[in-house]
Amino acid sequence: MVARGAIVLALSLCANISQVNAEPANEEKVLAVAKDRASTALYKLDETIPVECLNRTVDTGEHITDAKGDLQYIPFPTCNETGRPLELLFGSETDINCTLDSISDPLFHLFEFYIHNDAPLSCRIPSFPAAIATLEAQDYTHLQIALTGTLQLSHLHVNPKLNVIMHTTTPEDSGRAKPRKSNVDVEGQLLAATAYSLPPTSSSPKLVIGDPLPFQFSIRWYSARTLPASTAHLSSGLGGHVHLSTVIYCLISFGGGIAVSLAYWRGIELPRRMKRYGAEKLGISELGRGGYAFPGKRD
Repeated sequence: MVARGAIVLALSLCANISQVNAEPANEEKVLAVAKDRASTALYKLDETIPVECLNRTVDTGEHITDAKGDLQYIPFPTCNETGRPLELLFGSETDINCTLDSISDPLFHLFEFYIHNDAPLSCRIPSFPAAIATLEAQDYTHLQIALTGTLQLSHLHVNPKLNVIMHTTTPEDSGRAKPRKSNVDVEGQLLAATAYSLPPTSSSPKLVIGDPLPFQFSIRWYSARTLPASTAHLSSGLGGHVHLSTVIYCLISFGGGIAVSLAYWRGIELPRRMKRYGAEKLGISELGRGGYAFPGKRD
């Protein structure tokens, strides 16, 4: 009986040891699967990309942390157009409209922080498509939104039109050939992102508490780690600072100059020279004129 009990105990210890040894192996396997998923998961053209922003206190603009001490991100405010928080479309350069229905008092004060640069509007987007609950901090691409405006005592001016630049992985990063000629590949992961607005103009809205705020995001995508030259693609097809309107203006100016020159020559200068030529042939001396083409004393 004692021997049988010793055998059972030994087998139990062996099983426990094997289970303990298996746990690190399982963790490594899970990490390997997650890493493989991150390397192979690619956004498809027009696939939605959710936007989350850092949660901040209204009083000081300081960031808020969760129970684990991690920075807390919350979805971007709901857009009237979709009834959902802001979402970008991978590879799409169609402008995205996102109207915030009514600016609450807390959100208004946060916009004061953002515009005054006391606290940045820090957002993030998943670098590759996956369920939000399964993503870690390193699986996100940061999106800093630089809002430009002016603060007044009772309101603020803000330019709601933002330019967004998105960098995605290149075809070489994944060993794929680029399927079509464009700035962005039809599928890929996100590498970097930034958004900014220009100074407000006279048409920019004056924002008070309770007013709607019509954001408009103009997005450009690049499957490259550097931006292309500004002459690479322009709607006029002429490149640089030479636009179609500039060329037309130059042609009109050139034609107008020729027309004025011809009118002056035929209407004024040619009759004057013909009159002078005839006087010389007839031997008539004009007072104060001595040459054929130039005034002064004749030789």
